[in-house]
Amino acid sequence: MRDAIHVNYGQTGSSQRYNDMGMRPMQARVFAKRDEQYILVKAPPASGKSRALMFLGLDKLYNQSIRKVIVAVPEKSIGGSFQTTHLKEYGFFADWVVTNQWNLCLDIGTLEEGAVLEGKVNTLKAFLSERNAEPTIVCTHSTLRAAFKKFDLSIFDNCLIAVDEFHHASSGENNRLGEVVRDLIKRGSAHIVAMTGSYFRGDAVMVLDPEDEARFTSVSYTYYEQLNGYKYLKSLGIGYHFYSGRYTKSIAEVLNPALKTIIHIPHVMNSASSKDKYREVHEILSFLGEYRGIEDETGFHLIYNKDLKRMLKVADLVEDTPELRLRAQAALRDTSDKDKVDVIIALNLAKEGFDWIWCEHALTVGYRGSLTEIIQIIGRATRDAPGKVHAKFTNLVPEPDATQDTVTSAVNDLLKAISASLLMQQVLAPKFKFRTKRVEDEDANEDVFYDEQTGEITVAIKGYTEPTSENVKSIIQNDINELIGAICQDSEVSSQATADPEISAERVNAHLIPKVIEEKFENLNEDEVEELRQHVVAQMNIIGEAQNQALLIPNTEGQTISGDNKYGEDGSDIAEAEDGESVGQGKNLGLMKLVRKFINVQELDIDLIDQINPFKSAYEILSKDLNTTTLAQINSAITTKTVRITEAEAARMIPKLEKFMELNGRPPSSLSENPSEKYLGQVYDFFLEMKRKQAAQGT
Repeated sequence: MRDAIHVNYGQTGSSQRYNDMGMRPMQARVFAKRDEQYILVKAPPASGKSRALMFLGLDKLYNQSIRKVIVAVPEKSIGGSFQTTHLKEYGFFADWVVTNQWNLCLDIGTLEEGAVLEGKVNTLKAFLSERNAEPTIVCTHSTLRAAFKKFDLSIFDNCLIAVDEFHHASSGENNRLGEVVRDLIKRGSAHIVAMTGSYFRGDAVMVLDPEDEARFTSVSYTYYEQLNGYKYLKSLGIGYHFYSGRYTKSIAEVLNPALKTIIHIPHVMNSASSKDKYREVHEILSFLGEYRGIEDETGFHLIYNKDLKRMLKVADLVEDTPELRLRAQAALRDTSDKDKVDVIIALNLAKEGFDWIWCEHALTVGYRGSLTEIIQIIGRATRDAPGKVHAKFTNLVPEPDATQDTVTSAVNDLLKAISASLLMQQVLAPKFKFRTKRVEDEDANEDVFYDEQTGEITVAIKGYTEPTSENVKSIIQNDINELIGAICQDSEVSSQATADPEISAERVNAHLIPKVIEEKFENLNEDEVEELRQHVVAQMNIIGEAQNQALLIPNTEGQTISGDNKYGEDGSDIAEAEDGESVGQGKNLGLMKLVRKFINVQELDIDLIDQINPFKSAYEILSKDLNTTTLAQINSAITTKTVRITEAEAARMIPKLEKFMELNGRPPSSLSENPSEKYLGQVYDFFLEMKRKQAAQGT
């Protein structure tokens, strides 16, 4: 199976080190902003967001006169992350204490309805009203929403409201939690900490209105910082595997029983679903081996695998029988024993907030329309654990059915996969900085610089406009992945980027990407939009082209890797170098060599970068696994999505049009074989047609 993305990490151990107060790097970064009233924390799974909140909450209780701390989680199973934690023994000045009375997530399950919810709302009121009550409570989003609906906002004055998995909130009319956050901001008497591991919402609805989000101080910690700082994990692979027929007949092609695996079967509304979830689970169990019954203590299925010559323990979270399902959920709360469970089969559970550090493979069946969901699922496999050297995410998806009746759905599914692959390609890469190429760079014959202290790669680009405003610098520092997520999720961008390869690069980079920037950041002026556009395009294309060259899998010598992976004896994917030898640990220096390889560094120019289609690499990798007929039908359908040039798009291209005519002494031709000139020629033709129409109307 070909990886769409494969990244090696440095095993620096830095993200796992503690300072003299018991804080890991991400937690210390958040704690440095403890005096801010509104804080938005964007950090990947396993980075320590829960404990970061504990440090913040205790400081606000002891040093900032906050009277109560309310922690809200999306479901009760996640509440365990905020249980009593002894912090003083690690150097902090106080312990985090949540007594059973004020932990409203203790009962197992996910839903709260009727009298149960009403009772918890009343408990929350009692907590806020009692002066002598413990200062900390944990509840669900639903309890918090109901409390806001029932009580006056004044009851939350001088309290810290911490919302975990904040991507569940939305500014949309149908999401009460988003409204709650906005109302609290308007009142101005509460402190708010919002935490997310997703960077963006999968439904593309803004979490906060721009003016409200501007009130938050953002603290970002990247996936690369987290994973590169692990002790044990060396690499992460992400791939798609297409199948035809029933997915359970193809499960053997992607499921390795030797790996600790979470399998997410498709929802009944997903095209990959057979509509019979129990049959699907049964067929997966049959593939794993000979059924030997149920383990009494845990409720796990016992499956004997002849190849491995041992018993596999399988947790079935698809099961609706309350006794069996709750027993399995309870057993999974203790993840300290690596051998306790081998495979977990789930439908809607085991995504966010589920901490099974031993997971090596997250296998998901069916297209996922939500990029947030994909991020969360990948996060299940990216925990660091002894003996775990490789992690992988596989999306097992039906080969697009490009028949006349279903071609539109097939196209949309493929565009979703391309967008998800492109986004993860960006999220998992090291942080890049860009600057204008200087004379000394040419003298030194060097355009790429690596900072060993920060792990950042700086690339010098001819003609690049460096950010001048603090607004743009802040977006690049804290919100660049969120912005790229918005670009990838924009249907016009993704369809145009794959519709006409000859002109898509110019159109996407010069018009559609700035349009998304303007929509997301309405307060930016024209110059700021252009500065941000250049950074986005440079980052997306440089990382994308390096990925396209060698799947970001250099070894210490900078060797590049072939496309197909093979299982090692430990179940991990072992890539092979061009000379056939296995590859060692990757480093950023190797990535630098790949960056240099895709383009002559002496000609690294922003105009040249603008001519690269940012969706190209993801599209090419995924399309390799489709048969020729299907791919041709899909390409034809995508091409029909081409949008005619608009007046706004044409106006944006005027400077480039004028530059072309100045340099060439003629207008560009729409019949040119040069993609850039062809696109400018279409813009020129648009103006001619507009001028003709105006003349005909006498204007």
